[in-house]
Amino acid sequence: MKPLLLIAGAGYLGSEIARQASSYDVITLTKSGGDSHEACDLSSSGQVDILAQKHPQPSVIIHCASSGRGGPDAYREVFVKGSQNLLRSFPKSHLILTSSTSVYHQTDGSDVDETSPTEPIRETSQLLLEAEKIILASGGTVARLTGLYGPDRSIVLRKFREGSAVIEESGQRILNQIHVEDAAAATLHLASLKSPGIFNVSDSSPISQLECYRGLAQYFNRPLPPVGEKKTSRKRAWTHKRVLNNKIRSTGWSPAFPSYFDALDTLIPSS
Repeated sequence: MKPLLLIAGAGYLGSEIARQASSYDVITLTKSGGDSHEACDLSSSGQVDILAQKHPQPSVIIHCASSGRGGPDAYREVFVKGSQNLLRSFPKSHLILTSSTSVYHQTDGSDVDETSPTEPIRETSQLLLEAEKIILASGGTVARLTGLYGPDRSIVLRKFREGSAVIEESGQRILNQIHVEDAAAATLHLASLKSPGIFNVSDSSPISQLECYRGLAQYFNRPLPPVGEKKTSRKRAWTHKRVLNNKIRSTGWSPAFPSYFDALDTLIPSS
């Protein structure tokens, strides 16, 4: 009999986790349900309690629900209340929260690992840290993901191909990314370990914005994007740091796509 895995959130990442989770019996949740997903609003203690009454305690719960591009209120409901409700209703399950490296506030291009300070300015990132503390206090696992990309989803590639890309000032800002297949595999690897603590989930080749656009310009035989001002208004704040993945790699995981350009052929539509 396979262990039970509950995936709370069946979006871009959650769907890929479910696709790869062949060694588990899988239950997937979305807020509205449908398409073989169970309906559950994680911020509702009543709905999470009803879910717990319907199913045995999962071996692992992966909380990868999305805020729906919402602001602080959505983050508080989904991540803080959602984590509290899952822990209360499923006390015997190991909980993994997919968080974000946006909690690292560094702007000096320094290397950051799981021991680096986290003092983000944005309230959304502060709320992620609050949810992390709840998970960690229970002995759970926090997976801090860098920028997620994959087929049909690469902001850098989309902007370059549509002509809206801009090199910010000198282009030295570091881009930290992870392919969705690698992010899912890393999360399932952490599920198999059930090791408490924080793990950065990123590829092994952070690159500068300028390096990235130079590579794309060479690949497509097109000119570099124009130079412009840095964009400090982005949702997760302007940061400039190099995210290290040494800790999770030391546990036996490594990315199938160590760099963004290793995956580029898979991102281009065949038609």
